[in-house]
Amino acid sequence: MKKAIILAAAAWLMTPAAAMAERDGATIYNTKCMACHMTGAAGAPIVGKADQWAPRAAKGIDALVVSATNGINAMPPKGTCMDCTESEMKATIQHMLDNSK
Repeated sequence: MKKAIILAAAAWLMTPAAAMAERDGATIYNTKCMACHMTGAAGAPIVGKADQWAPRAAKGIDALVVSATNGINAMPPKGTCMDCTESEMKATIQHMLDNSK
């Protein structure tokens, strides 16, 4: 009986596989980043404005991931995506770059 309770508790605490699936850049942008990067709030570069993204793109994707992860200017670390993985951050930044050429 005790083992069954422990197994049930462990199963309840485990994150479902679907919840662990990696999100794509568009999904994260649309749910976590759009508020600032669509309006330019707090100086955020606006997606679609090539002149605002070109100097950032010149730094390279890896440097942008570091900046976004650590926070930059008014943007806090990871913006509003505290649960984003590094690869999700990279995909989201790439999505913004691709839509700002």
